[in-house]
Amino acid sequence: MQAPPAGAVPRLVPPVPAPPERELPTLRFIAAMRVNGIDCWPASAYEAPLRRRRLFGRTRFTVSDPDLVRHVLVDNAANYARTPITIRMLRPMLGDGLLISEGTAWRHQRRTLAPAFTPRAVETLVPHILSASDEAVAALEGPAARGPVDLFAALQRLALEIAGRTMFSVGMADHGDRLRGFLEAYAARLGRPHLTDLLVPLRFATPLDRARARFRRDWVAFLDGVIADRDQGQDGRHQGEARDLLDLLRAARDPETGRGFSHEELRDQVATMILAGHETTAVTLLWACTLLALSPATQAAVAAEAASAEKPFTRAVIEETLRLYPSAFVLARRALHADVLGGERVEAGDSVTISPWLLHRHRRLWRDPDAFDPGRFLPGAPPVPRFAYLPFGAGPRVCIGAAFALTEATLALSRIVGHFRIERADARPVLPAAVVTTQPDHAPAFRLTPRA
Repeated sequence: MQAPPAGAVPRLVPPVPAPPERELPTLRFIAAMRVNGIDCWPASAYEAPLRRRRLFGRTRFTVSDPDLVRHVLVDNAANYARTPITIRMLRPMLGDGLLISEGTAWRHQRRTLAPAFTPRAVETLVPHILSASDEAVAALEGPAARGPVDLFAALQRLALEIAGRTMFSVGMADHGDRLRGFLEAYAARLGRPHLTDLLVPLRFATPLDRARARFRRDWVAFLDGVIADRDQGQDGRHQGEARDLLDLLRAARDPETGRGFSHEELRDQVATMILAGHETTAVTLLWACTLLALSPATQAAVAAEAASAEKPFTRAVIEETLRLYPSAFVLARRALHADVLGGERVEAGDSVTISPWLLHRHRRLWRDPDAFDPGRFLPGAPPVPRFAYLPFGAGPRVCIGAAFALTEATLALSRIVGHFRIERADARPVLPAAVVTTQPDHAPAFRLTPRA
């Protein structure tokens, strides 16, 4: 399936918040970080290769030049570590899992996890994606017939169900509500950056840190219970056969040391895979459905491809969605030692920010950067600039689950659009609001009409 014929698709520029004309003062900048990080960058940031500002006695660099991005994430990656604020906000949820570990611990985890995310391993998980997607479509039939649908909530349930089945070979009927409750409670307050997170050194616990520690005790107990329930439910028929990611993770061994994961390490990997996977998938699918509702000809092309085994156009829609609405809108690093970026001296302790949001909409890197155009990612299109497109990061710390995430989102979107015609039920614009992930500013209402 190819893109719709030239001229068949009107140019679509989805709405976004207008950037401030000038650099925000410090307190407004911090407020924007807590509410919507997209508002932190003035209009000039979408054209500048490198920007700097002072913040609480340190210099903060924003890098938007592909060569400089490569320097930070690849060539000199060992010099750029996770920031204290990132560790503060993510460790209560993810422990010392792959996403935030560093050094020797990270290298051990990466080597050990790699076999669980090969193309062959991902292929074994496809039936879980398809079965959960088909059940989600069936569950939407009733609400669709009655009127407007909260599609975002349905997509969150679908992504959570896929995460549960691929991780545990079981649905999330018994645990899904509690899991969503944990996520929503954490995101509402504990997962947002606070002024004390920036000012107080990591070695000192703030009142918010103590609240995060209490949350972690409950969260760890919940995860241990889910894993125990899954193990008790095994019937022995699949002994010796990897059914899901949990089996793959338990069987994984570091090829250099032969060491596997302890229970605590395994639990942190489970938390990382579920949280990093399902939330990003849900928002990607929501943005894709929103864009397709605004572009009926593009949606028709996705629907026409649904019955085919190969889905290049649907995948291109997902990739273009990730360009316009990258799930991880910012990558933050801290310089361990002095360095030079684009002629600017970086001191140890300075922060270096790479924003996929800025990169993907940068005026110097993309043609018509704000427009929705899946054709950018179809075979034969001009190559996407290297290190200008980072939906899954880059370098040694590129997302290990990128292939799985693209497969999951492509198959789920194909199933949904192949069954329903998607339209908006009102005219209120859906705007991105980025804190940890690029969320919609409200849950939009959709009309779903079954296709003949």
